[in-house]
Amino acid sequence: MPNHAAARLRELLANAELLVCPVIGDPLAARLVQQSGLPMALLGGFGIAATRFALPDTGLITFTEVLDQVRSTCAAVPGFPIVADGDTGYGNAMNVRRTVRAFAEAGAAAILIEDQVWPKKCGHYGGGRPVIGREEARMKIRAAVEARGDADILIMARTDARGSLGFDEAMARCRAFEAEGADILFAEALETEAELRTFAGGFQRPTWANMMPKTPVASRAALRAMGFKVVTYNVLLHAAVRAMQDTLAALAADDPARAPPTVSFADLTALVGLPEYDATAERYRAAE
Repeated sequence: MPNHAAARLRELLANAELLVCPVIGDPLAARLVQQSGLPMALLGGFGIAATRFALPDTGLITFTEVLDQVRSTCAAVPGFPIVADGDTGYGNAMNVRRTVRAFAEAGAAAILIEDQVWPKKCGHYGGGRPVIGREEARMKIRAAVEARGDADILIMARTDARGSLGFDEAMARCRAFEAEGADILFAEALETEAELRTFAGGFQRPTWANMMPKTPVASRAALRAMGFKVVTYNVLLHAAVRAMQDTLAALAADDPARAPPTVSFADLTALVGLPEYDATAERYRAAE
C-alpha cells in the first residue's frame, strides 16, 4: 500500500519554503495541527512520555508503546505527514531495521533515529548526552536506509554529539549520515547562531532546526536564509498544560471569570469526528 504521507513530505521538502513543524504527543494534537493548515508534525518521545504516561523523556517508554502511539496518531490524520520519533531504534542496527519497518507499516511519513546511548534523554535536559561511536551510529543509519526497502518512509538522522563531543564531531556524524542516504539531517542542541548557519549550509540533504532551550531562537526568515528546510517548535504541550492549570485554578476558586477561553462542546465533538460518525451510523439504522 502506498504511503501518501511520505509522498506528501517528499513534495514539501522539494519546494523552497521553510516548513514549520509543531511537536505533538497524541492523535488529538495531530488533528489540530492538520486543521491549522501547518504542513506536518513531529510525534516526539517527549510528548508521548508526558501525555500518555506523565513521565520524563528519559528512555522509560518502550518500542511497543511508542509504535502504538505512532499507529493511532497516523490513523487520526490519514495522508498527513507525521515524523515519528524512533529514539535510538531501541537497540542495535538490527533493532533499527525492525523499528523502521514497523513505523512504515504504521503510516509514518518519516522516522527519526538518533545516536544517543540508551537510555536516551531529551537533548535539551541539563548536561551533555552520551553518544555511541561514530561508526556504530553510521551503521545504524545504514540499517535504517536499507530496511525501508519498498516502504516509502523517509529517514531522519539525528546526532546529539554537540553536547558531549563538540560541534565538529556533530558535523562529521551528519556527513556520514548523509553519505549513507539519510533523507533529513538533524544536529540537536546547537548552541550558537554560527553553528546553526554552518550546519544548515553544510549539506545537500534537507536540514532540520529545533527551537528549544539550548539553541538560540532565530526568526524564520533567518533560518530560511541559513538554508534550513524544517523548523520544529515544541510549544503545544506547554500551552495546553498552562491552559489546564489556569482552568483548574479558576474551578478551585469558584471563579469562572478567571478561566481561559475554551472551545464549545459542539466544536470539540466535531474535532473528534462525531458528525461523521452519526452520518455513517445512519446508513445502518434498522427499519422499524
